[in-house]
Amino acid sequence: MTRSILLASLLLALPFAQAAEPVATVRVGFDRDGVTSTQVHGLADKATGRRVTAGDPVRIASISKLVTAIGVMRLVEAGKLDLDADVGELLGFPLRNPAFPDTPVTLRLLLSHRSSVTDAAGYWQTPLGGEVRGILDDPRAWDAAHAPGTYFRYANLNFPLVAQVMERATGERFDRLMDRLVLRPLGVEACFNWDTCSDATVARAVVIYDGDGAPAKDDLHGARPDCPVVPAADGSCDLARWRAGDNGALFSPQGGLRISANGLARIGRMLLGEGELDGVRLLTPASVHALATPLWQYAPGQGLTFEEDTSDLGDGFFCRYGMTMQTLATPVEGCHDDPFGDGVARVGHSGSAYGLQSGLWLDRAAGTGVVWFATGMPGERLGGCSAFSAVEEALAHGDEATAAATCAARPQRRAEEALPAG
Repeated sequence: MTRSILLASLLLALPFAQAAEPVATVRVGFDRDGVTSTQVHGLADKATGRRVTAGDPVRIASISKLVTAIGVMRLVEAGKLDLDADVGELLGFPLRNPAFPDTPVTLRLLLSHRSSVTDAAGYWQTPLGGEVRGILDDPRAWDAAHAPGTYFRYANLNFPLVAQVMERATGERFDRLMDRLVLRPLGVEACFNWDTCSDATVARAVVIYDGDGAPAKDDLHGARPDCPVVPAADGSCDLARWRAGDNGALFSPQGGLRISANGLARIGRMLLGEGELDGVRLLTPASVHALATPLWQYAPGQGLTFEEDTSDLGDGFFCRYGMTMQTLATPVEGCHDDPFGDGVARVGHSGSAYGLQSGLWLDRAAGTGVVWFATGMPGERLGGCSAFSAVEEALAHGDEATAAATCAARPQRRAEEALPAG
């Protein structure tokens, strides 16, 4: 039986399955020494019939946040940033929740989604020449009911603020800074919003299709986008207008990393190696530990277990979170954060945007990891026994039959469990 038929059979067998097979799936398994398995299926570009490979760059969505945090930790180790300092001192303007004006917001709080910032006022649409600061003047940008440090609320806006702090500390443009601090030292050909990637890398871009199979992102036809950022208000795209620390959203630190599964596996191997990859020391073991250690664990009234900015409002997805590293398989009632179904406390991050679902997960005790992504997915994570989709559960196992058997052996999530409370 072909892999396509196996995947289709699995989706039909699971409850609430999506209507169609993904356009493309890629899965790379690895350990500290290298790649251990590669599985690819489907098309990177339906228009040309180009098959997807594990070396093709894709907009990896929120796994970008974890890579951004690695850059932060490099600056912390260099003495340029302090995780617990008031970030307003570097931003050049006060960053305070109007309802709690005496409580400072720190990098540690921004990275762990405990800053009391929300996405209700927007975050990504700040154009070239604009300033993110204006978003923060909107009362909707703040959680008026919870002080910084007291509540988990996943918010993308945290990361443009992180990028602005990084730019103010270094004077460097965020995408170039990330290339210098993280990507180039690890030998990874990747970029935030395409500008620093080579023409050859751009030509291999994976087109992201939505759940209806329509192009939703990076339908580039082999060429660079006309503008890699949100154009200026007058429609122009002169990147010379960039100014350090004015617009941290410009290069999408929250989701805009274009990277291949093979490239992401190198980042995973570095984390498994306690900050070292193939003889290159990028972080200290203490920094890796700081990223991975949970700073929040779900308890009723202490945080939200879903991302408000998406249509996927299933409860129980986020239950333990550190500084951009989520811990899976939380043994707490109401948590459904185990796509592997084995109770192992893996760490890493997920992604979901524009029809892509992705994951980078590490079993640090076993020294193994896996990267996956699927395109052509619906906005909601459908069909799984966990808060993850049936497709992701199949990719977690690397074997559809095993995923189906694992799902059948544990209690099914009821339809009402997949809906937000209230």
